[in-house]
Order: sequence, then structure tokens, then C-alpha cells
Amino acid sequence: MNIKSYSLQELENLAEKIRKRILEVVSAKGGHLSSTLGAVELIIGMHYVFDVEKDPFIFDVSHQAYAHKLLTDRWEKFDTLRQFGGISGYTKPSESKYDYFSAGHSSTSVSIAVGAAKAIKLKKEDRTPVVLIGDGAMSAGMVYEALNELGYLKLPVVIILNDNEMSIGKPIGAISKYLTRLKAGKFYQNFKEKFKKILEAAPEDLKYTAKKVEEFFSVNGIWFEEMGLEYIGPIDGHNLEEIIETLKIAKELKKPVVVHAKTIKGKGYKQAEGYYEHWHGVGPFDLKTGEPLKKSSLSATKVYAQKLLEIAKKDEKVVGVTAAMPSGTGMKELMQAFPHRFWDVGIAEQHAVTSMAPMAKEGFKPFVAIYSTFLQRGYDQIIHDVCLDNYPVRFAIDRAGIVGADGETHQGVFDIGYLRILPNITLFAPRDFETLKKAVEFAYNFDKGPSAFRYPRGAFVLPDGVFEASDFELGKGEILVQNDEIMLIAYGNGVGKAYKVHKELEKRGIKTGILDLRFVKPFDKELLRSLKAKKWYVISDNAKEGGIAEMLDSFANEENLNVKIESFEYPDKFIPHGSVDEVERFLGVDYLSIAEKIADENSV
Repeated sequence: MNIKSYSLQELENLAEKIRKRILEVVSAKGGHLSSTLGAVELIIGMHYVFDVEKDPFIFDVSHQAYAHKLLTDRWEKFDTLRQFGGISGYTKPSESKYDYFSAGHSSTSVSIAVGAAKAIKLKKEDRTPVVLIGDGAMSAGMVYEALNELGYLKLPVVIILNDNEMSIGKPIGAISKYLTRLKAGKFYQNFKEKFKKILEAAPEDLKYTAKKVEEFFSVNGIWFEEMGLEYIGPIDGHNLEEIIETLKIAKELKKPVVVHAKTIKGKGYKQAEGYYEHWHGVGPFDLKTGEPLKKSSLSATKVYAQKLLEIAKKDEKVVGVTAAMPSGTGMKELMQAFPHRFWDVGIAEQHAVTSMAPMAKEGFKPFVAIYSTFLQRGYDQIIHDVCLDNYPVRFAIDRAGIVGADGETHQGVFDIGYLRILPNITLFAPRDFETLKKAVEFAYNFDKGPSAFRYPRGAFVLPDGVFEASDFELGKGEILVQNDEIMLIAYGNGVGKAYKVHKELEKRGIKTGILDLRFVKPFDKELLRSLKAKKWYVISDNAKEGGIAEMLDSFANEENLNVKIESFEYPDKFIPHGSVDEVERFLGVDYLSIAEKIADENSV
């Protein structure tokens, strides 16, 4: 959609139309809401001032980029948002040529912009990377690494800081507004350049006073300017005229510029306006009332949080941390109950992990609650700061397995592979809500080294009560159903799928056993050696590469076991968005597909 010829009134009408379209689709299908509603005018301004055909548009996390999608050939397809086979909830170059880079994790945008700016300079092209980053993403160290180099290189990059929660240099009254307008004008920018030259030539005894005068004009942006970046703002992030005027100036400067824009989360939908965490990502809801169409049910996250809270009330040595996901990981309740023992460190997984190692060293019992996909961001810290010296840090890995509509960037399928290879760590997993409580208890009592247990988003496949919940014993598996010919070897949430496969095969006259590994490090070698079944089918919600079947295959070769091992883990590819059932059918690892394959191989 080419909007460069639009009048200001037409642009404002377009903003209203975009908000209406976002609300229609997200209320029906679910998705990110408050952040994307708050960024509408900023994105329109980007498209009006810059050229999306050639300028890299880089959205941090990119959950706020719905307006960008609507402006770039996806208006009609927008109602397929986050649906299987539909458009992604994030930017995705394979989806559109206007999406410069895939994104889904926070705080990568400035680094991407620096790399793009270097390439543009080497190619001698006239293009300007444009970044839209939220203030929350500024809590991650990667942003500052990138800003540090950008300030040194002085490459032309425009960074729009979407400040919708915490103010950087709080604007106060009419004087602040006047200074903001002053800084956004050409007179100030020209004056500042001349003033710097005067300052360089001034005698030493005048430089201090002159510097203070300069700082007066930069009071809101001292920090950025000390890093070598120009700063303009704060501006009204919903005033299109002001946004466009400011972005034009930023573009003309041909330098690294931070445009600080103040916005309101949920702008245009009263129920979501302001800081309401539950409006960040939503399921389908009633547009008139804001009430969810589907009531929330018991989840693994809630059970984990409730059990840890119960333990924490009894033992003041229990502490914990999460990285910008207090509600998503269930840590919010613990932070409210014990604000001096449980912390949200912001989007800083590396810091979260490392900070808990000395807590363990000092005799505390730290729990680190982070999504599987985000724990990847603290991988070196797990190795270097936790496992190396064998500190008993407990990792509660939420959102393990397929997470649904968030897709490739969020699927929690790699944690078994990337953790299993680490010395000193202990890995285990519950199969249902009751064994999740047992898992939390085991982690609490386990002080021999680092440990990690994984659990899914939402509910387990296996309902409580199908099998009795027994205590975890280090390295011990459990045979749930005995069989001397075919054994379904499952792990974690995979036990529920194995049970469904088992029941489906029973209908076809094929009997199978079920073995719950419970631990993959150390795993129960003695139990596996004792199995009479010579066909092992591995069922677990993780990547096949580096997964459980590989582990068992290596073990069988070492032990000279005459067994056939087949994996029904996820194939070696990034997994698309969609419901768990839809995606697993697509991958051929849903319980019916597995049962069909096993039946074909074992039919009489």
C-alpha cells in the first residue's frame, strides 16, 4: 500500500481503519494486542517517510508489526493470522519481501540494523535501516552491545524507541514540550552542530560551562548522546504530524539517531489501554466486553507455581527468577508473596541464569523459570556459570514442546538436545499434573548439582489418575504398561501421547507396553537392559536431532542390544505455527499417525 501521497487526514483515517482490522481479527483468532495497537501511528510514519522497498524495516520481537503487515500486501490474508497455513504473528521474510528479518525473540533489532548498515556502506547504497524497538527490550544487554558499536561507527540508522511503559527522562509540562519541539527542529540540529565545533575550539576554562549549556538542550537524551547517538524526543507517538516531521529530520541527519516516542499500550481499545499485562497476548475475546470467549483451565504453569509457592512458604531458602515473563511462568504469585526472594530481571536471560549460581553457592535453593525457547539465550551461562562448578540451580522449563500460534521462534523443542550434552546436569520430566508436583519436590530436594525439568504450555495430554503418581528417584524410569514385544518409550508430555497410541492400537488388536523414562540424564540403563521387547518406539515432544532416540540408539549399540529403535520425535526442521494437533498431523507425529505406522509394521 503506497501511502506517500496521503494527506494528514487520510493517514489518520488509515490509522483508525488499521486498528479496527486488528481488533476484528485478534478478537476472533487471538494474538498480540496492546503493543501492536500502540504502534500503529509509528509504523504509518515509517512507511510514509522511508521506502519499505529498499530501506530495511526492522521490528524488535515484531509482535507489534501487525500494522506493517496490513500496509504490505497482507490486508486480505490478515484473518489467517497465526492460524495453521496462515500468516505469521511475527515478521518473516519467506512470507513477504517487505519483512526484512525473522524475529520473535527480543532485543536483536539494533544488532541487525548495525549489520545492515555495514553492508549498505560497503555496497555504497543509499538506504537507511529503521528500527522500531520497545522500551521493554532495552532491558537486554544485546541492545547496549549494538548501541556501543553504532555510536562508534556513526552509521546512519534511525532507531524509534517506542516508550509505552517506563519513561526515559520523564517529560514535565510545557517546558519539556517546548524543548522537544526545539530538538526536533532544523534550527536546533544546526545549532547543536555549530555549538559542538565552538566547544571543540573553546579554551579549557570555558569548556565545562559550555558543556553544561549543551546538556541543558539534551537533558532527555544525555545517555544516548554520550554513547555517540543523536537523540530527539520524547515526541507524541500518536501524533502523525509530529512523527512524520521528526522522522524526516532523523533521516536527513545521515547519522545514528534515537527518536524517543511516547505511546499508550492498547491505544484505541479502552479496555486494553495502559499497562495491563493480560492484554499483551490474548486468546479470542468478546470485542464489546473484552471478556475471553474461552475460560482458562488448569495449566502446568499454574500447578508449578502453586507447588513452588507451597514449598517457599515453608523454606525461606527457596528463591527464584524469571526473565520478563512473571505471569507466563507463574512467578508473579511468588513475587507478590515474597518480593525479596523472587525477581523479574527483565529481558535478560543471561543475567537471570548467572545471578542464581552464587545464590546456590551461598546455600539458597534457586529456581529459574524460563520458557524453553528463551532459555536458549542463556546457554553459555548454563554451561560456564552453573554446570562448570556444579551449582544446584533448578531450571523450570516452561512451554516445552510445540507451543502453537507463535510458531518457529517459540517452539520449545531443542532443550533436551542442548542440555543433555552438558556435564553435571540432571534432566527429568513429569507426565501429568500430579507428577509435576513431584518434579518440583524432587528439584527442591536435589542439591547434588544443576537440574532441569520441562513441562508443556497449558495442560498435559495425560489426564491425572490414569497412572499413579510416584516420587521421582534419581535416574529411575517406570514401566506403566508391561509388554514383551513392543514398548512405547516416552518422556514427559510424550507419555500422554504414548497412552493414546497404546489405546488406539488396542482397538486394532495390537498390544504395546509403555515405559516412562522420567529421566534422560542419567537415564535408567538397568531398566532398559531388562526389557524383553525388541521393538522400541520413542515418543517425545522434542527435536529428533540430539534427542531421546539418538540417546537410546547409542546406548543399545554400546550394550549390543538386539533392538529396533524408531523415533516419533519432531523432524529436523523449524516447526510452523498452528495448534498442536494441526502441527503434529502436518509432521506425521500425532497419535493417530503414529498408531497407523506402528500397526502397518506389526500387522499379522
